[in-house]
Amino acid sequence: MWNKNIETFLGCDSEYPKAQLVIFGVPFDSTTSYRPGTRFASKTMRGESYGIETYSPYQDRDLAEIAVFDGGDLELPFGNTIRVLNEIEACTAQVVKDGKLPVMIGGEHLVTLGAVRAVLQKFPDLHVIQFDAHADLREDYLGEQLSHATVMRRIWDLTGDGRLFQFGIRSGEKAEFEFSKNHTILNRFNFADLDKIVERLSGKPIYFTLDLDVLDPSTFPGTGTPEAGGVDFPELLDAILQISKLNIVGCDINELSPVYDQSGRSTAAACKILREMLLAFGGKEKSN
Repeated sequence: MWNKNIETFLGCDSEYPKAQLVIFGVPFDSTTSYRPGTRFASKTMRGESYGIETYSPYQDRDLAEIAVFDGGDLELPFGNTIRVLNEIEACTAQVVKDGKLPVMIGGEHLVTLGAVRAVLQKFPDLHVIQFDAHADLREDYLGEQLSHATVMRRIWDLTGDGRLFQFGIRSGEKAEFEFSKNHTILNRFNFADLDKIVERLSGKPIYFTLDLDVLDPSTFPGTGTPEAGGVDFPELLDAILQISKLNIVGCDINELSPVYDQSGRSTAAACKILREMLLAFGGKEKSN
């Protein structure tokens, strides 16, 4: 399944059999509704990751302390969304079957659906935590049910009520917010009450999906659908560290579109966030 990957994310060069965490990129943005370009995120993040250190002063940990394998990018059939989701599901399922933590780099947010399908097979009681600017709860977008604007609705189709927790949401149709009142737990604008949710979900298997446009676009402009407002880097990092107390069994980071930020600061932020996620979620025994 894995091709030899010449360029890896910073310090993530462990061999697959020894790895606790497995990174793989999904360069897919075919349902992007506004500005495409997230297909270049994983490649750009690998190249730019060498501008940061493996050591995190926030957590006093180093990537050298955990075994992370970077399997490179999946080869995907553009133009066939169903096949793309199936490829993601198959890859994630293999990683989960091998007892490792899948860490996916998108790509647009729809890629999360394929990974959640796979993780849900092993963990039927899976709960999903989403950090995002957008609710992504539309039933369809321009008649299409598979879109980055519908991804969390499709995930709700799988999990049902009370198992989708949304934070940072500040954009969506009125119908999406109305839907969330009865079916999801949605926190507008920030991470208020996250500590209560962490306590509530203790012991549950958790899939964590991070759409980077949850960040304020004044500091993170490199995304396809920027939304005014949002959280800053310290707030996001604190929230990630809070949920690291949970039983994280799968995760992803998505919606970096590096072409829209030629300064490189968005990519640098994405790399540092991924480093912190790897350190926060790595090195822990996961419940079966």
